[in-house]
Amino acid sequence: MTDAPTDWYVDDRCTNCDVARQLAPDLIGEAGGRSVILRRPRDEAEERMLHAAAFACHTRSIHAGSQRLDPARDPFPLALDETVHLCGHNSPHTAGANSYLLRRPSGTRMMIDTPRFSDALADRYEALGPVTDVLLTHRDHAAHGRRYADRFGARLWIHEGDLDAAPDADRVLRGTEAVEIAEGVHAVPLPGHTEGSVLYVADERYCFSGDSFYWSRTTDDIEVAESVTWYSVEELAASLARTADRLRFTWLLPGHGDRKHLPAAQMARRIRQLTARAREMRPRPIDFTAVRW
Repeated sequence: MTDAPTDWYVDDRCTNCDVARQLAPDLIGEAGGRSVILRRPRDEAEERMLHAAAFACHTRSIHAGSQRLDPARDPFPLALDETVHLCGHNSPHTAGANSYLLRRPSGTRMMIDTPRFSDALADRYEALGPVTDVLLTHRDHAAHGRRYADRFGARLWIHEGDLDAAPDADRVLRGTEAVEIAEGVHAVPLPGHTEGSVLYVADERYCFSGDSFYWSRTTDDIEVAESVTWYSVEELAASLARTADRLRFTWLLPGHGDRKHLPAAQMARRIRQLTARAREMRPRPIDFTAVRW
């Protein structure tokens, strides 16, 4: 048994965003529309999972008893593999969305969506390598984009459909055709969740999907958050139909919802199946509680 704090708890500010359960799925569950601690950590590895969840939580709702979290236990940026890091420190201004750092062959990085902003965090991210671009997947995740871009001396990207959320962007994506924005990195417009939603696909391995689709642990499949589609679920279905056959990736890395790594053929099959299901979707009232995490 670990000697670390044993009275972890989640306070009532939790918004049920699922981030904590992604990082500590065997230790944190859901009850009454919020995250709850399921059991004590058994070893140091599980203690690290709880610290990761606590440092990612956008409402700072996860506590190690009465003790303050030790900054030395902050694991972020957290490597998902040799190319992608999870930023952690999710922001309340992006509804707690995940953000990522993508390494390029030159050693530089691209930031996809943004964590909460501080100079200290920017230093941590930049320590991995110079950040050349901040890529926004859509308007809901635009907070802090300009501040991070200016801090890094980077270019800020957004699609014209959501340009009012970042009117001072340095690069504006237009239309619905995929475009290569850097060697091996393609922006794939996918209007639906918002008018300006974009996928960023790197090296035919990584798909940063924003809020367009995500991996659901409940259904064990790729899903659309049809109950939280601000622009048009019919347009999202049309976007998938136009795009699905050209998408190739093995890592699904969303803003909201879980991540997943599968062989490319399996991902392609599941995207085709999602496209078929999306054709049957119809507009419905916004309901965050209906999302199948």
